[in-house]
Amino acid sequence: MENEKEGFPITALREIRILQLLKHENVVSLLEICRTKATQFNRYKSTFYLVFEFCEHDLAGLLSNANVKFSLGEIKKVMQQLLNGLYYIHSNKILHRDMKAANILLTKNGVLKLADFGLARAFSHSKGQPNRYTNRVVTLWYRPPELLLGERNYGPSIDLWGAGCIMAEMWTRSPIMQGSTEQHQLQLISQLCGSITRDIWPGVDNLELFTKLELPAGQKRKVKERLKLYVRDQFALDLLDKLLALDPKQRIDADSALNHDFFWTDPMPLELGRMLSQHTTSMFEFLAPPRRRGIHPHGGQKPMQQPNPDQHFERVF
Repeated sequence: MENEKEGFPITALREIRILQLLKHENVVSLLEICRTKATQFNRYKSTFYLVFEFCEHDLAGLLSNANVKFSLGEIKKVMQQLLNGLYYIHSNKILHRDMKAANILLTKNGVLKLADFGLARAFSHSKGQPNRYTNRVVTLWYRPPELLLGERNYGPSIDLWGAGCIMAEMWTRSPIMQGSTEQHQLQLISQLCGSITRDIWPGVDNLELFTKLELPAGQKRKVKERLKLYVRDQFALDLLDKLLALDPKQRIDADSALNHDFFWTDPMPLELGRMLSQHTTSMFEFLAPPRRRGIHPHGGQKPMQQPNPDQHFERVF
């Protein structure tokens, strides 16, 4: 609260409210909120702490470690749990809005948790008035084309694009489209997913930035062609293709994705506990070496703040 001029920050209130609403195995659990007691020197300023269940790993950290190897069955289990978490939050009318490998946590027993709801918000499908949400969300490398083009009336499909990027990363081991600017990110998306045109995506020309940004023309869709160098499974390639659909209306939703043949053909999804039991060190992205030269805009986990042993805490409900 040190820098707060106008009371408790509204963004933190929104995050806490959403976390209190969501109770699911594949969503990180908020166990407690506590604060330091005010002292005679600091009568009005408390520090608030959100206390979460502990997860040993995040997916970005695991993927950056060459010693961690996921079998096809284990990749299926990761994606099945990720999509289960998304299906649950979307059913509860919540958008995550910051899907990336660093925000996917895993316990040592292999239970996946969607984490970091700092950008999350409730959404509605109002028939009359379109929504006007901010499009300045989602880390650049995982940001879907509709947000890059200025869309403000969006829904759950923005999180499914991120799920597609994360799924591809399970094989490539690093983010598949590492743009340096919004323009560059759209260029990389076009090179992989094909040119963004009215034919492929009806109504795209109504988006605010469609005519203001240079969109590559004449690009063919190459999702399966380029990813098959890494991904040998035909069902995986098909699901990736459906998750990385340019038109958000054509993009597969979490429920349909969970019913895709990818999850219902051999090898079946395989529990992750045995594989993770070989890795006793916690692997978080902030402990791992950068996955690209320089500091990347991945966001990532921040090192945990160490509490002051002299502070006194009280619970907040």
